[in-house]
Amino acid sequence: MNMAINWILERVEESTSTNEDLMSRWRAGLLWEPVARMALKQTSGRGRMGRAWVSGPDTALTFSVAYPFKKGIQDLSGLSLACGLAVVKGIASATNTSKEDLQKMGLGLKWPNDILLNQKKLAGMLIEGGRLKTEEPTWLIIGIGINLNSNSNISAQIGREIAGVNDLAISTPINADLLWLELLKELGAVIVDFENSSFKKFQTEWNDWDVYKNKMCQIHQQDKLELEGTAKGVDENGCLLIESSGTLKKIISGDVSLRIAE
Repeated sequence: MNMAINWILERVEESTSTNEDLMSRWRAGLLWEPVARMALKQTSGRGRMGRAWVSGPDTALTFSVAYPFKKGIQDLSGLSLACGLAVVKGIASATNTSKEDLQKMGLGLKWPNDILLNQKKLAGMLIEGGRLKTEEPTWLIIGIGINLNSNSNISAQIGREIAGVNDLAISTPINADLLWLELLKELGAVIVDFENSSFKKFQTEWNDWDVYKNKMCQIHQQDKLELEGTAKGVDENGCLLIESSGTLKKIISGDVSLRIAE
């Protein structure tokens, strides 16, 4: 398997959070080369906005990668969207299924960093890190959690339905190790491309996978409705475009949540 990035692979039985493992190394100046760390069980993983991400060996694949970008953080807008593309492509290659078939099965992306299957959350992502000194690279830790099986206990625990990769209409159950390697391969390719260009290179492809495109949506901030309008995909910086009252408004990622209008 030809990887664009030569990851140091680490696989542990259990971790409180693979993101936190790599973040603490980064803060201590102990990251030297790109590393990918996977935990079979993660006891206190986190998602966006501080949400808990629960996982066990049969329920989810949880891992983080650390990579030193030459670009400053301000030039990395849209990276989480590009990494979402890497996830759907990794699923495509691990299951040997075409993009068209996966889209028919309901696989798609939701701004800014969720992967959905028939409107249920299949995978999510959390990006942390930065630059400790101006002359140093920008180390980003990208944490990804993918549900392998839809588990009613977990759905009850987090209060919303989830989907698993094994809900895809494919003939054989997915092998988590194979999925991990395919995801690392696709993430590596995306990161290298992103480092050389920017999100603009991924804009059209991301919009092809956007499950909210042309749907009536709402933007909420801290459970307060901020904006309602039609989702029009993302711009070349990865900002969400919402058409509301005849004007196109840009939403920059932050603590906002995007929902389908009821």
